[in-house]
Order: sequence, then structure tokens, then C-alpha cells
Amino acid sequence: MLRIKSLLIVGFLLISTKQYAQYTDIINSNRPGKSMSAFSVGKTVIQAEGGLFGIQEKHDISRYEANGFGTELSVRYGAFFDQFEFNLETQYQYDWYTAPLVEDTRGGFKQFTLGAKYLVYDPFVQLKDDKPNVYSWKANHKFSWKQFIPAVAVYGGFNLNLGNNPFTFESDPVISPKLMVITQNHFGSKWVWVNNIIADKYMTDYPTLGWITTMTRGFNMRWSGFLEVQSYKSDFYADVLGRLGAAYLIRENIQLDAYLAKNIKDTPAIMHGGFGMSWRFDSNYETNYKRIKSEKEDKKMKDKKSKKDKGKKRKDEVELENTKP
Repeated sequence: MLRIKSLLIVGFLLISTKQYAQYTDIINSNRPGKSMSAFSVGKTVIQAEGGLFGIQEKHDISRYEANGFGTELSVRYGAFFDQFEFNLETQYQYDWYTAPLVEDTRGGFKQFTLGAKYLVYDPFVQLKDDKPNVYSWKANHKFSWKQFIPAVAVYGGFNLNLGNNPFTFESDPVISPKLMVITQNHFGSKWVWVNNIIADKYMTDYPTLGWITTMTRGFNMRWSGFLEVQSYKSDFYADVLGRLGAAYLIRENIQLDAYLAKNIKDTPAIMHGGFGMSWRFDSNYETNYKRIKSEKEDKKMKDKKSKKDKGKKRKDEVELENTKP
């Protein structure tokens, strides 16, 4: 039992049951990477994922430097049904900016996005004919080509451009759309692969196409690590960033994490790193789960008793028929 529970840590996104496909025994945080998982947190579940980061930028051609810090916060809420969630993603940065004849401080939201995500296809449910082998752990975790069939989700949201923001263009509208297709594969019991294909800020002067790919591996019951590559391209700027980091599970609903990131260009050269925590409140979900489970058990007992009564009644009728002259 302990072995099975420890394997659920992988990617923090394994599925527990068919009817509660989004909810897991262990918190399924998107941190510390930037990709978004295909699965939601579960109906009525509230989850907060936040952290602090430091950043350093240096542009040799424009001869400017920026050094600062910031905060990241994501709030997720499962609504209506298990496959659906609302989310808020924010990133605020404050830095010291220096250039020839310029020395100033800047502060503002680099991201403030409201959106919703829906799981379109769940292979754990659709491939339900693949029943587990209760006698063999090895048989349940051997390689299968079906592992290449991903879970698929879609995301839609909008960016808010708040106030006089030094990190956005003057031509950016107050509201701009963000769309995303998300895929997620589980390879065996230790590897999770997530991909995000992003169309951001369309209907603005500088729309951006992006792709994030993240590979996560669980090492044991507490520790997991990840490697991530993010690329984005617009008419104004294009770059590729690499991230690596680790997460540590304190308890089933609390996770700590840390990461480092570096881009491949020097116009500007960017390096940043941070740490954070994810916390889940699932009391309402647990209560609802226990209630439904109790109702199902009661129904099963009633059906069993009804069948028993019918059998007894039929037996009495047969005996009565046999006693007739």
C-alpha cells in the first residue's frame, strides 16, 4: 500500500478513480514550471500556488541592466464538474533599471490572466477496458504504446493590462485573449510529460505564439524533479528558455518547490530563480466524496437485500406450490 501511495507523487497528477478523475490523493501543482497540466484540481477544490523570484537581465547591445525580484500567484478553483476549473495567474516584478543616462526603478504586473480550462479527453477513463492486474505490480507498470495517447485539455482566458505598466507596450489594449491546447502523457509510474501550445495576445500589435514542454520525474514518496523548455515568438521578440527544479511534498496538501531558469540569447541575457509553495483546500470535496460513497454503499446493500428477499419469496412460492394437492 505504501509503495502504491508513493507512486502517486509522480507529476502530482495521477488519477485516483474514474468518477473522480481530476482529484488525486496528493496535490497536483503546476509549480515550479510554467506549463499548465491537463487535469483540473477537482470540483469544489481551491488551490493556491505562489512564490518569490529574483531576476537579472543584461543587454549588451542596448547597454542596459535590470536586477530585481517579484512574486507569482496562481489560484485555481474546480467548478461545475471535475473536468473544469477557473484560474487566476499573476506575476508582479519590481527591479532597478540602469542604462546610459538612465537610472530608475520599475514595477508592474508582467502577467495578470483570468481563464478557464476544460479536460476534453481523459485516456484513464476512455481506456477503461484496460483493467489493472491485482496480482502483478510489474504487469501494471510495464511499457504500453497506449501511454502515447495523451490527455487533452483546452484553455481560454484574457490578459488584463493594469495601469501604467512598464512591462507592456503602450499600444496593448486593456484586455487581450489567450488560448491554449494542453496535452499530458504518463509513462509508467514515474514520468509525466506535459505540452502547452499557446496563442497569446491576439488582436494586439504583437501577438505571440508559444510552446512549453515539461518532463517531470518522481524519485520517491517526497521528491520529484522537472526539466522544461519554453519557446515563444512574436514580431517584437523571440527566445528560448530552459528551466530545471525540484519539488518536495511536506504533506498530502502542501508542496514546496525551487527552480532556476536561463535563456539562450544575450539580447538580453536573462537568468532568474525562485522558490514557492502550493496549498490545497479540499474539505468540501472530501465531504462530498464520502457522502456519494456512502450513498452508493447503501444502494448496493439495498439491491443485495432486495435480491435476497426476491429469492426467498420465490423459494416460499415453490414450496407452497409443492404442498398443493
